[in-house]
Amino acid sequence: MDTWVIVLIVVVVVALLAVLALTMAKRNRINGARKREQARNHLREAELRRTQAEKEQAAAEEQAARARRERAEMEERLRREEQEARQRATTAEEHASAAEQLRAKAEKLAPGLADQHGRHPDGRAPQAADDRTQTYQQATDPDQPAGGATRR
Repeated sequence: MDTWVIVLIVVVVVALLAVLALTMAKRNRINGARKREQARNHLREAELRRTQAEKEQAAAEEQAARARRERAEMEERLRREEQEARQRATTAEEHASAAEQLRAKAEKLAPGLADQHGRHPDGRAPQAADDRTQTYQQATDPDQPAGGATRR
C-alpha cells in the first residue's frame, strides 16, 4: 500500500474520532443542561411544597391552640357551674335545716298546729299526696273514663 493511502486512512480515522468526540461533548452538554433544568424544576417544586407544608403546620398549630383554649374555657365554665351547684345545694340544705328548726319550734309551741297548717309531720304537703292517690285510683279503676278535665 502506498503511503499516501495510509496517511489518508489515518487522517480519516482521526477526523472521525474528532467528530465522535465533539458529538459526545455536545451530547454531554445537552444532557447536563437538561439535568440542571430538571434539578431547577425539582427545587421549585420542593420550595412550593415546603411553603405549603409550613402553611399546613401553622394551621394545625392554630387549630390545636384553639382546641386547647376552648377546652380550658369549657373546663373553667364547668368548674364554675359545679361550684355554683355546690353553693346552691349548701344554701338549700341551710334553708331546709332552718325550716325544720322553725317547724320544730312551732310544734313545741303549739303541738298539732303544723298538721293543721297544711303540712304533714314529714314535711310534705297533703294535697300532693291526695293528687297521687287520685291519679292511682283513676289508673286502676276500669269504670272511670280515661282522660278527664284538667284541674287548674
